[in-house]
Amino acid sequence: MTAKLTIATWNINSLRLRQAHLPTIINAMAPDIICLQETKVPDDLFPENLAAATGFTHILMRGMKGYNGVAILSRLKLRLIPDTPDWCAKTDCRHIAASIETPGGPITLHNFYVPAGGDIPDRAQNVKFGHKLDFIAEARDHFAAYPPHRAILVGDLNIAPMENDVWSHKQLLNIVSHTPPETQGLNAWMAQGFTDALRHFVPPDEKLYTWWSYRNRDWEISNRGRRLDHIWVSDDLAPHLHSHQILKSARKWEQPSDHVPVAVTLSL
Repeated sequence: MTAKLTIATWNINSLRLRQAHLPTIINAMAPDIICLQETKVPDDLFPENLAAATGFTHILMRGMKGYNGVAILSRLKLRLIPDTPDWCAKTDCRHIAASIETPGGPITLHNFYVPAGGDIPDRAQNVKFGHKLDFIAEARDHFAAYPPHRAILVGDLNIAPMENDVWSHKQLLNIVSHTPPETQGLNAWMAQGFTDALRHFVPPDEKLYTWWSYRNRDWEISNRGRRLDHIWVSDDLAPHLHSHQILKSARKWEQPSDHVPVAVTLSL
Protein backbone atom coordinates (compact mmCIF):
# COMPACT_ATOMS: atom_id res chain seq x y z
CA MET A 1 0.00 0.00 0.00
CA THR A 2 1.29 3.46 -0.90
CA ALA A 3 1.62 5.91 1.99
CA LYS A 4 2.06 9.66 1.64
CA LEU A 5 4.56 11.66 3.66
CA THR A 6 4.33 15.47 3.80
CA ILE A 7 7.24 17.46 5.17
CA ALA A 8 6.99 21.22 5.73
CA THR A 9 9.78 23.68 6.45
CA TRP A 10 9.51 27.21 7.84
CA ASN A 11 11.90 29.82 9.12
CA ILE A 12 9.72 30.87 12.03
CA ASN A 13 12.00 33.77 13.08
CA SER A 14 11.41 33.22 16.82
CA LEU A 15 9.40 30.25 18.02
CA ARG A 16 8.08 32.02 21.10
CA LEU A 17 6.82 34.97 19.03
CA ARG A 18 5.12 32.91 16.31
CA GLN A 19 4.27 29.49 17.69
CA ALA A 20 0.56 30.41 17.63
CA HIS A 21 0.72 30.24 13.82
CA LEU A 22 1.64 26.55 13.81
CA PRO A 23 -1.96 25.20 14.07
CA THR A 24 -2.88 27.34 11.04
CA ILE A 25 -0.02 25.83 9.06
CA ILE A 26 -1.06 22.35 10.15
CA ASN A 27 -4.66 22.93 9.07
CA ALA A 28 -3.60 24.43 5.72
CA MET A 29 -0.83 22.04 4.72
CA ALA A 30 -1.58 18.82 6.66
CA PRO A 31 2.10 18.00 7.23
CA ASP A 32 3.33 14.90 8.98
CA ILE A 33 6.54 16.70 9.94
CA ILE A 34 7.39 20.39 10.37
CA CYS A 35 10.99 21.58 10.35
CA LEU A 36 11.65 24.99 11.88
CA GLN A 37 14.63 27.32 11.63
CA GLU A 38 15.63 30.40 13.64
CA THR A 39 13.76 29.17 16.69
CA LYS A 40 15.91 31.47 18.86
CA VAL A 41 15.30 29.50 22.04
CA PRO A 42 17.65 27.33 24.13
CA ASP A 43 16.55 23.75 24.63
CA ASP A 44 15.74 24.21 28.34
CA LEU A 45 13.27 26.99 27.48
CA PHE A 46 11.65 25.25 24.50
CA PRO A 47 7.83 25.65 24.90
CA GLU A 48 6.54 22.67 26.86
CA ASN A 49 2.99 23.07 25.53
CA LEU A 50 3.93 22.74 21.87
CA ALA A 51 3.20 19.03 21.56
CA ALA A 52 -0.26 19.42 23.07
CA ALA A 53 -1.02 22.56 21.05
CA THR A 54 -0.08 21.01 17.72
CA GLY A 55 -0.66 17.29 18.17
CA PHE A 56 2.92 16.70 17.04
CA THR A 57 4.13 14.62 19.96
CA HIS A 58 7.62 13.81 18.70
CA ILE A 59 9.93 16.81 18.97
CA LEU A 60 13.66 17.23 18.55
CA MET A 61 15.39 20.55 19.01
CA ARG A 62 18.82 22.13 18.99
CA GLY A 63 18.70 25.71 20.17
CA MET A 64 20.54 28.59 21.74
CA LYS A 65 19.64 31.94 23.24
CA GLY A 66 18.68 34.78 20.93
CA TYR A 67 19.49 33.47 17.47
CA ASN A 68 19.80 30.42 15.19
CA GLY A 69 18.19 27.20 16.39
CA VAL A 70 16.45 24.34 14.56
CA ALA A 71 13.66 21.96 15.53
CA ILE A 72 11.68 19.04 14.10
CA LEU A 73 8.03 18.46 15.09
CA SER A 74 6.55 15.17 13.95
CA ARG A 75 3.49 12.93 14.12
CA LEU A 76 5.84 10.01 13.37
CA LYS A 77 8.50 8.64 15.67
CA LEU A 78 11.88 10.30 15.31
CA ARG A 79 15.32 9.09 16.25
CA LEU A 80 17.96 11.77 16.68
CA ILE A 81 21.09 11.24 14.61
CA PRO A 82 23.67 12.45 17.14
CA ASP A 83 26.95 12.41 15.22
CA THR A 84 26.32 15.31 12.84
CA PRO A 85 29.24 17.61 12.01
CA ASP A 86 30.02 20.74 14.01
CA TRP A 87 29.93 22.99 10.96
CA CYS A 88 32.85 25.42 10.84
CA ALA A 89 33.60 24.41 14.47
CA LYS A 90 31.11 26.98 15.77
CA THR A 91 28.58 24.82 17.65
CA ASP A 92 25.88 27.30 16.66
CA CYS A 93 22.77 25.13 16.29
CA ARG A 94 22.31 25.28 12.52
CA HIS A 95 21.60 21.61 11.78
CA ILE A 96 19.65 18.75 13.25
CA ALA A 97 19.12 15.32 11.70
CA ALA A 98 16.72 12.51 12.46
CA SER A 99 15.72 9.09 11.22
CA ILE A 100 12.02 8.55 10.42
CA GLU A 101 10.38 5.15 10.16
CA THR A 102 8.25 4.79 7.02
CA PRO A 103 6.57 1.77 5.36
CA GLY A 104 9.38 1.58 2.81
CA GLY A 105 12.12 1.80 5.40
CA PRO A 106 13.83 4.58 7.35
CA ILE A 107 14.34 8.04 5.88
CA THR A 108 17.05 10.42 7.06
CA LEU A 109 15.83 14.00 7.50
CA HIS A 110 18.23 16.96 7.64
CA ASN A 111 17.05 20.38 8.81
CA PHE A 112 19.51 23.21 8.03
CA TYR A 113 19.76 26.91 8.74
CA VAL A 114 22.63 28.21 6.60
CA PRO A 115 24.32 31.48 7.68
CA ALA A 116 22.83 34.58 6.07
CA GLY A 117 26.27 36.00 5.24
CA GLY A 118 25.94 39.68 6.10
CA ASP A 119 25.65 42.45 3.53
CA ILE A 120 29.02 42.64 1.75
CA PRO A 121 29.75 39.79 -0.70
CA ASP A 122 33.49 39.74 -0.05
CA ARG A 123 35.12 37.40 2.45
CA ALA A 124 38.08 39.76 2.87
CA GLN A 125 35.79 42.56 4.04
CA ASN A 126 33.06 40.48 5.67
CA VAL A 127 33.81 37.47 7.87
CA LYS A 128 30.11 36.51 7.84
CA PHE A 129 30.24 36.02 4.07
CA GLY A 130 33.36 33.91 4.43
CA HIS A 131 31.63 31.81 7.09
CA LYS A 132 28.70 31.22 4.74
CA LEU A 133 30.92 30.08 1.89
CA ASP A 134 32.89 27.82 4.23
CA PHE A 135 29.69 26.33 5.63
CA ILE A 136 28.29 25.34 2.24
CA ALA A 137 31.69 24.00 1.16
CA GLU A 138 31.87 21.82 4.27
CA ALA A 139 28.34 20.57 3.63
CA ARG A 140 29.25 19.76 0.03
CA ASP A 141 32.29 17.80 1.15
CA HIS A 142 30.35 15.97 3.86
CA PHE A 143 27.68 14.71 1.46
CA ALA A 144 30.34 13.85 -1.11
CA ALA A 145 31.90 11.59 1.53
CA TYR A 146 28.52 10.26 2.71
CA PRO A 147 26.24 10.21 -0.36
CA PRO A 148 22.56 10.61 0.56
CA HIS A 149 20.25 7.61 0.34
CA ARG A 150 16.56 7.78 1.29
CA ALA A 151 17.29 11.27 2.57
CA ILE A 152 15.41 14.57 2.64
CA LEU A 153 17.15 17.88 3.28
CA VAL A 154 15.13 20.98 4.12
CA GLY A 155 15.65 24.42 5.52
CA ASP A 156 16.44 28.05 5.12
CA LEU A 157 19.55 27.71 2.99
CA ASN A 158 19.73 31.50 2.55
CA ILE A 159 20.62 31.23 -1.14
CA ALA A 160 18.41 31.70 -4.18
CA PRO A 161 20.34 29.63 -6.73
CA MET A 162 18.43 30.06 -9.99
CA GLU A 163 17.75 33.16 -12.11
CA ASN A 164 14.02 32.93 -11.45
CA ASP A 165 14.51 32.38 -7.73
CA VAL A 166 14.89 36.17 -7.41
CA TRP A 167 12.83 39.10 -8.68
CA SER A 168 15.74 40.42 -10.76
CA HIS A 169 18.71 38.23 -11.59
CA LYS A 170 20.64 41.18 -13.06
CA GLN A 171 20.09 43.51 -10.10
CA LEU A 172 20.79 40.90 -7.42
CA LEU A 173 23.97 39.35 -8.84
CA ASN A 174 26.04 41.33 -6.35
CA ILE A 175 23.58 41.01 -3.47
CA VAL A 176 24.25 38.40 -0.78
CA SER A 177 22.02 35.33 -1.35
CA HIS A 178 22.34 35.39 -5.15
CA THR A 179 26.03 36.00 -5.85
CA PRO A 180 27.90 33.51 -8.08
CA PRO A 181 30.09 32.11 -5.25
CA GLU A 182 26.96 31.30 -3.23
CA THR A 183 24.86 29.88 -6.03
CA GLN A 184 27.75 27.80 -7.37
CA GLY A 185 28.48 26.54 -3.88
CA LEU A 186 24.88 25.56 -3.21
CA ASN A 187 24.54 23.83 -6.57
CA ALA A 188 27.75 21.88 -5.89
CA TRP A 189 26.29 20.78 -2.54
CA MET A 190 23.03 19.69 -4.16
CA ALA A 191 24.97 17.83 -6.87
CA GLN A 192 26.24 15.36 -4.26
CA GLY A 193 23.08 13.29 -4.79
CA PHE A 194 20.05 15.53 -4.28
CA THR A 195 17.12 16.67 -6.43
CA ASP A 196 15.58 20.13 -5.98
CA ALA A 197 12.03 19.08 -5.04
CA LEU A 198 10.34 22.46 -5.55
CA ARG A 199 11.84 22.87 -9.02
CA HIS A 200 10.71 19.32 -9.81
CA PHE A 201 7.20 20.80 -9.80
CA VAL A 202 7.84 24.40 -10.88
CA PRO A 203 9.82 24.80 -14.13
CA PRO A 204 13.04 26.85 -13.96
CA ASP A 205 11.60 29.52 -16.26
CA GLU A 206 8.87 30.38 -13.72
CA LYS A 207 9.38 32.75 -10.80
CA LEU A 208 9.35 31.04 -7.40
CA TYR A 209 9.75 32.83 -4.05
CA THR A 210 9.53 31.92 -0.36
CA TRP A 211 10.80 35.15 1.25
CA TRP A 212 9.81 38.81 1.07
CA SER A 213 11.75 41.48 2.98
CA TYR A 214 10.31 43.21 6.04
CA ARG A 215 11.72 46.42 4.59
CA ASN A 216 9.18 46.43 1.77
CA ARG A 217 5.77 47.46 3.12
CA ASP A 218 4.14 46.83 -0.25
CA TRP A 219 5.79 43.43 -0.59
CA GLU A 220 2.79 41.78 -2.27
CA ILE A 221 2.36 44.48 -4.90
CA SER A 222 6.05 44.79 -5.78
CA ASN A 223 6.62 41.02 -5.35
CA ARG A 224 10.37 41.43 -4.94
CA GLY A 225 10.90 37.99 -3.48
CA ARG A 226 13.61 35.36 -3.29
CA ARG A 227 13.54 31.57 -2.91
CA LEU A 228 15.66 31.01 0.17
CA ASP A 229 13.79 28.01 1.60
CA HIS A 230 14.42 24.63 0.04
CA ILE A 231 13.46 20.98 0.07
CA TRP A 232 15.80 18.49 -1.54
CA VAL A 233 15.33 14.75 -1.79
CA SER A 234 18.03 12.20 -2.50
CA ASP A 235 17.96 11.13 -6.13
CA ASP A 236 16.55 7.71 -5.23
CA LEU A 237 13.48 9.41 -3.70
CA ALA A 238 12.88 11.77 -6.63
CA PRO A 239 10.52 9.29 -8.41
CA HIS A 240 8.35 9.36 -5.27
CA LEU A 241 7.69 13.12 -5.38
CA HIS A 242 3.94 13.70 -5.44
CA SER A 243 3.12 17.40 -4.85
CA HIS A 244 4.27 20.65 -3.29
CA GLN A 245 2.78 23.62 -1.43
CA ILE A 246 3.89 27.19 -0.75
CA LEU A 247 1.76 28.99 1.84
CA LYS A 248 2.21 32.54 0.55
CA SER A 249 -0.75 33.76 2.62
CA ALA A 250 1.42 33.32 5.74
CA ARG A 251 3.33 36.47 4.78
CA LYS A 252 0.10 38.44 5.42
CA TRP A 253 -0.44 37.18 8.96
CA GLU A 254 -0.23 39.44 11.96
CA GLN A 255 3.39 39.43 13.13
CA PRO A 256 4.52 37.29 10.19
CA SER A 257 7.89 35.78 9.50
CA ASP A 258 9.56 37.15 6.38
CA HIS A 259 9.66 33.52 5.18
CA VAL A 260 6.62 31.42 4.31
CA PRO A 261 6.15 27.68 4.88
CA VAL A 262 6.81 25.30 2.02
CA ALA A 263 6.02 21.60 1.88
CA VAL A 264 6.55 18.55 -0.31
CA THR A 265 4.57 15.32 -0.33
CA LEU A 266 6.09 11.99 -1.31
CA SER A 267 4.33 8.73 -2.15
CA LEU A 268 6.29 5.98 -0.46
